[in-house]
Amino acid sequence: KGLKSPPESLSDLGAIESLRVPGKEEFRELREQPSDPQAEQELINSIEQVYFSTESFDIVKYELEKLPPVLNLQELEEYRDKLKQQQAAVSKKVADLILEKQPAYVKELERVTSLQTGLQLAAVICTNGRRKTELFIAHFYRHLNIAKEGFTQASLGLLANQRKRQLLIGLLKSLRTIKTLQRTDVRLSEMLEEEDYPGAIQLCLECQKAASTFKHYSSNIKILKLTLPSEQLDVALSKICKNFDINHYTKVQQAYRLLGKTQTAMDQLHMHFTQAIHNTVFQVVLGYVELCAGNTDTKFQKLQYKDLCTHVTPDSYIPCLADLCKALWGVMLSYYRTMEWHEKHDGEDAASASEGSNMMGAEETNFDRGYIKKKLEHGLTRIWQDVQLKVKTYLLGTDLSIFKYDDFIFVLDIISRLMQVGEEFCGSKSEVLQESIRKQSVNYFKNYHRTRLDELRMFLENETWELCPVKSNFSILQLHEFKFMEQSRSPSVSPSKQSSATSSKTVTLFEQYCSGGNPFEIQADHKDEETEDVLASNGYESDEQEKSAYQEYDSDSDVPEELKRDFVDEQTGDAPVKSVSRETLKSRKKSDYSLNKVNAPILTNTTLNVIRLVGKYMQMMNILKPIAFDVIHFMSQLFDYYLYAIYTFFGRNDSLESTGLGLSSSRLRTTLNRIQESLIDLEVSADSAATLTAAEERKEKVPSPHLSHLVVLTSGDTLYGLAERVVATESLVFLAEQFEFLQPHLDAVMPAVKKPFLQQFYSQTVSTASELRKPIYWIVAGKAIDYEQMLLLMANVKWDVKEIMSQHNIYVDTLLKEFEQFNMRLNEVSKRVRIPLPVSNILWEHCIRLANRTIVEGYANVKKCSNEGRALMQLDFQQFLMKLEKLTDIRPIPDKEFVETYIKAYYLTENDMERWIKEHREYSTKQLTNLVNVCLGSHINKKARQKLLSAIDDIDRPKR
Repeated sequence: KGLKSPPESLSDLGAIESLRVPGKEEFRELREQPSDPQAEQELINSIEQVYFSTESFDIVKYELEKLPPVLNLQELEEYRDKLKQQQAAVSKKVADLILEKQPAYVKELERVTSLQTGLQLAAVICTNGRRKTELFIAHFYRHLNIAKEGFTQASLGLLANQRKRQLLIGLLKSLRTIKTLQRTDVRLSEMLEEEDYPGAIQLCLECQKAASTFKHYSSNIKILKLTLPSEQLDVALSKICKNFDINHYTKVQQAYRLLGKTQTAMDQLHMHFTQAIHNTVFQVVLGYVELCAGNTDTKFQKLQYKDLCTHVTPDSYIPCLADLCKALWGVMLSYYRTMEWHEKHDGEDAASASEGSNMMGAEETNFDRGYIKKKLEHGLTRIWQDVQLKVKTYLLGTDLSIFKYDDFIFVLDIISRLMQVGEEFCGSKSEVLQESIRKQSVNYFKNYHRTRLDELRMFLENETWELCPVKSNFSILQLHEFKFMEQSRSPSVSPSKQSSATSSKTVTLFEQYCSGGNPFEIQADHKDEETEDVLASNGYESDEQEKSAYQEYDSDSDVPEELKRDFVDEQTGDAPVKSVSRETLKSRKKSDYSLNKVNAPILTNTTLNVIRLVGKYMQMMNILKPIAFDVIHFMSQLFDYYLYAIYTFFGRNDSLESTGLGLSSSRLRTTLNRIQESLIDLEVSADSAATLTAAEERKEKVPSPHLSHLVVLTSGDTLYGLAERVVATESLVFLAEQFEFLQPHLDAVMPAVKKPFLQQFYSQTVSTASELRKPIYWIVAGKAIDYEQMLLLMANVKWDVKEIMSQHNIYVDTLLKEFEQFNMRLNEVSKRVRIPLPVSNILWEHCIRLANRTIVEGYANVKKCSNEGRALMQLDFQQFLMKLEKLTDIRPIPDKEFVETYIKAYYLTENDMERWIKEHREYSTKQLTNLVNVCLGSHINKKARQKLLSAIDDIDRPKR
């Protein structure tokens, strides 16, 4: 396309920069040539565009490639001329452009010339300055040589000597320091012997700092080997694990703090405590094993702790356990005091740190305190776990089933105290210890209980049921076995106040024994000091009481003084509330046969042994609550067996149920059947074909006891063993009262899921003890009076009299004489055994009830009876009641309506009698039938008689 516009400057000539710029002569020739501007422009425009490209361009190659395959010389020459013309036109164009810019080039040339002139002048100035400097230096060296020659050699020697003097003084000081460092080892040993650990550490730090200054002295390299007493510090730290000393520990902590190793010290401390526990228990057990072995054989020292525990003999088991716990207590107390020390000093350090201004140091100190606190808190559980495992290994290393009860309780008491220590130490429930002692306890208790049941059977079979004389204020809490209960009771403080006072003044074992003593040293102290004062002399609390016990008391002056004083209620065992007045004595003298002796509890030696057993069982249960259910279950078996024995000895009589009086309640019968099925072994010998399960069940059962042949229950003079029956029955009632007293304590330790068993035991077994009175005393009442003789006498009476009689029959007097004799014999028995009011009432009630039923039976045997005979029956009965009321205070008279209703039924009409028969089913079929037959002919005909007999048969049919 050609050039569109000429470039304004040489810098814009990019398209033609590859062209050679012509010289001055060429410019002149080009300008002198004639030119046609239009023709030149056309030539320039005819130039191909590729020649204006800024990229590298090979013109020759380009033109050669354009040549045709067949060359024509004329065309080539013409094309060559064209190219020359184009080149000439371009060259001229360039020349014109350069000439147009010529003034600017001239100006630039002048500036360059001026700059060249200035540079030449500067070169001349620099040459002159250099020449002057060389002259100055030469002059300076000349004057310096003159000054050097002016100073003398003596002055320079003085300065050299002064410098040497200073060096020697420094050397002497260094030598003295080195000598001090060499003597530090001796001083350090002295400080360690004096346990001045902070001073020793400070000395070592100063020595190390000083030694680092002189490390360039190879001859004194030994000084650099002086190290801090870390081993001595570690040994000193281990000493506090068994016997904590606050001054000693304070020095050790200060030493570690100077070293900046408080965290390391805490890690080491826990390692030492763990090692102390292991070494302590091993040495204690090893000492007892070697002592019992009687030689110093070193083979025991090579045994593991677990194997070593199996070599402890039963005789040395308890002392070894006590010493083991004492030693472990020392370790735990040291740890407890260590924590106290850190709590106290960390608080002081925190207060001092808050006053300081070094924030970095305070943060580092707080971090160390936090680490130590967490480490100590974690160490509580770790140390207690180690203690538990060591004691568990010792406990399981020996079979405790062969131990005596007191020894086993002593072991339990020690472990219970140790578990209390663990709870106060770290809040642990000591599951490891509880499980290990539970295994031993269950195994021991099963064997122990089985032996005690056999002993109880032996005691019952040899018991003569004599009264065991105890004081009137006797309480089971006075027995050794129940002393543990008094520790939780305060008679002068109410339970609510006691609990609040206890909670506000609770002192832990660590606080109590922190300054000295050991909680495991008090176990055997009070054992020998305990005394029991529960037995009375000859059954009386004093000789004066014994002298006055058998005096008559019909008049007020004859009442013994001791009976006017306060007494202990036999039913509750509570303290006296008020005195018994003389009027009360007079009103009760005919029915309560207990006033001739102090109202002491009625119990036997066997009863006392059972109570002691219960106390022992409760001791074990109180110490080891996880086996509370097993213990209470075995306690219930003691009561069950005692109740069953009393019933078997004195209350079993098949004729009782035939009376229809309901002497044995359904609850009592159910209880006796349950005891017989679950506890009593009725088989004489084991069947060889019996299954293994049956054999195991029989091991849990006890043979039924047999009454001693020394106990005679067939003599009428003793009211058929009434004294023995009273002692046996009332001892059972007393035992039941003690179980009632213990119910809150048993309920407190019984697991919640097992409490229904305890409630059922009390509601269905303990409460039935007093119900045994009726069947037992019924046997006495049935034999004490000759009811058969009375029936014979009544059979001889003529009841079909024709006139009203004014004199009662002789059988009434005979019956009353029987009751008088019964009363006299009852008084004789009461001289041996106190007969409580409920017992005398039951005896009189039974006798009167039997007498009244015998009267009805006698009336039912009458073949013929007139209206006057019925009136005679009423007269006889009223005479009997009048005389009887003088012998007894029981009101109302039992079965009085039973007799009167039967007599009055004779006067009923047919319709009334039929209704009466249906309503009064308490009478036997014989009695009802006789009533109808006797009435026949008087006011009942045969048809009515048949109707009434049918009604009686309908009533009797369901009974069959």
